[in-house]
Amino acid sequence: MSELLTATLDHLRALVAFDTRNPPRVIDSGGIFDYLRRNLPGFEIGISDHGAGAVSLFATRGKPKILFNVHLDTVPDSPHWSADPFALRVGEGRAIGLGACDIKGAVAALVAAANATQGDAAFLFTSDEEANDPRCIAAFLARRLPYDAVLVAEPTHAQAVLAHRGISSVLMRFAGTAGHASAQQSSADSAVHQAIRWGNRALAHVDALAHERFGGLTGLRFNIGRVDGGIKANMIAPAAELRFGLRPLPSTDVDRLLQTFREFADPQAAEFTETFRGPSLPAGSIADAESRRLVARDCADALDLPIGNAVDFWTEASLFSQAGHVALVYGPGDIAQAHAADEWVGLDQLKTYADSVCRIIHE
Repeated sequence: MSELLTATLDHLRALVAFDTRNPPRVIDSGGIFDYLRRNLPGFEIGISDHGAGAVSLFATRGKPKILFNVHLDTVPDSPHWSADPFALRVGEGRAIGLGACDIKGAVAALVAAANATQGDAAFLFTSDEEANDPRCIAAFLARRLPYDAVLVAEPTHAQAVLAHRGISSVLMRFAGTAGHASAQQSSADSAVHQAIRWGNRALAHVDALAHERFGGLTGLRFNIGRVDGGIKANMIAPAAELRFGLRPLPSTDVDRLLQTFREFADPQAAEFTETFRGPSLPAGSIADAESRRLVARDCADALDLPIGNAVDFWTEASLFSQAGHVALVYGPGDIAQAHAADEWVGLDQLKTYADSVCRIIHE
């Protein structure tokens, strides 16, 4: 095992031991941030608390042209873990622990690489990525600091990802008229019936978009995640609530798409509220997105990073892209292990990522 990988695992063991689950969003500027501050000697460090568990640490050394960004928060652990999720286990080519794959393995590698080199470097560590409330990135982007490229760490098999889907979450409420279910009903009487009819129209529209594509991605990802309403089988439902999410292609006009889904409600939904939106990568119009993808590809080539396929999951790289930065997603691990019980990252992936960070910092 190389010295760099050994150091990476030492840091990962310490990082996994910090409880940074999000929710419950109780992360503060101590704990894991104190650890990072102690282990980045020679860096100019600033820590900002943006409220609601959103804390960021910006560390710079020299005059770097590349910014590495990685989040420290994890999803909650499930009851299906076979051992303590906060105690790193290493064996059979894997490092197992909560957040080891998503994405504390990259944090550990960045710290190890920083201590193994003397080159210029810039790191932005954040704690709110899992909250769908990107306060840390928004605050950083407001500073308008110039970088040639931003490398956002997420599990990508240590390959540079140039494109991914956007994300939108929507809350719908339907209003009906309560009554006895034995009576003849109109299509608008039951709020639950309205929700079901809306869902049928929405799913048919998703099927009709299956042929659309961008950069290896095809169709629209769509999910009705929750339907709640009604009282009992013999009562007409006076109210229903539905939550759905979609993940559009980078070339999609999301406002127009949401308006189409809104119009599928008949009668009009009592409420149609977008609760979260994240742009696609690259961000922008169809022409802009393709142009930015090609620039990002040239950047990956210049950094000697292997280029991987576009991915379906969303990342905060799109926020940097939307702000005008060249942004890539690049990190160790497999997204299939993220958010899973006994989450793990391969030691070979950690080594590859740590080695590449050392090389980029040296350059």
